[in-house]
Amino acid sequence: MSETNPIRDAIAEAIGENHVILFMKGTPDAPACGFSARTVAALQALDAPFAAVDILPDPRIRQELSALSNWPTVPQLFVGGELVGGCDIVTEMFETGELAQALGVEQPDEAATPEAAATAPAPLGVENRLT
Repeated sequence: MSETNPIRDAIAEAIGENHVILFMKGTPDAPACGFSARTVAALQALDAPFAAVDILPDPRIRQELSALSNWPTVPQLFVGGELVGGCDIVTEMFETGELAQALGVEQPDEAATPEAAATAPAPLGVENRLT
């Protein structure tokens, strides 16, 4: 017997509907923690379009996200419906070029650090329907 879980269902739907989606603290324009800020910076440095969901408005979002992904920390980056990982993994993948490859974008020629991406274009917005 399965219970309906609207928050978990909305998270799964958001992951399925967005090729690249980041669950983070805050928003891409105003990250609420350094880990989220570094992850956003890596995506923006690659000029990769991505959707983002702020997990802070409702603690159940984080709880259900972690239950769904089996990953305890935030941020969490999903590409093609699969969990890529959190800040450390994304940063490492950015530095090695694996992130650009996973996202299907070009790695910049210059060895830019994710922190240098402050002027990158804004990412795609996603309505937060998880609250």
